[in-house]
Amino acid sequence: MSDLTDGSDKPQKLPKHKEVDKAGVILTGAMQEFIKCGYAAASMDRIAVAAGVSKPTLYSYFRDKAGLFAALIQQMTQGDRKSRLLENDQLLQLPLRDSLKQIATVSLDKLSGKQPLFTLIRLIVGESGRFPALAQTFVRNGEKPMLEELSYLFANHPDVKVGDPEVLARCFHGSIVHYIILQEILHGRDILPMERDRFINGLIDLIVGSDRVPGADMGNG
Repeated sequence: MSDLTDGSDKPQKLPKHKEVDKAGVILTGAMQEFIKCGYAAASMDRIAVAAGVSKPTLYSYFRDKAGLFAALIQQMTQGDRKSRLLENDQLLQLPLRDSLKQIATVSLDKLSGKQPLFTLIRLIVGESGRFPALAQTFVRNGEKPMLEELSYLFANHPDVKVGDPEVLARCFHGSIVHYIILQEILHGRDILPMERDRFINGLIDLIVGSDRVPGADMGNG
């Protein structure tokens, strides 16, 4: 039976102050082991060796492999969320086009070239058939908060007159995720090239409506 079937996929709370460094060392070692062996074959014994810590030390921070992996997901996904996009409703004060451009630009800036996160995503997708809780933990910690923030923006921004806020959020965020998957994770940059500003402006045109000159982003060539 999988050790992800204990009814809880919530990451254990990381220690504070100096102990956070030790937790970080453990998570780094765990990431190396998960990449090397996959989730199923990785063991707490091997993770302890990879992290350079004793088994008692490892278990004092993380009680099992499932909790450790959940903490790793939390570290990877929340590292980009230290400053919440809509924390003070500041984007509600901007024109919707400007708000969406800021969100898309910041999102792509933070995601582009972030190989550790891409590696984690590949691992989660590859193991999701046997361990669906891995994928659910990623969705719960990474995708769900972002979609909730975007839904709040679309539900409360004065420029949004029609449309289901949750559907708009999924269309907008899903397009950004798809762009990253094609360009970065699936190495499709040379096969399906698209300049980033062209993508961002075109996406916002679809959401907000276009008042720009057709072909303006295509250049003069």
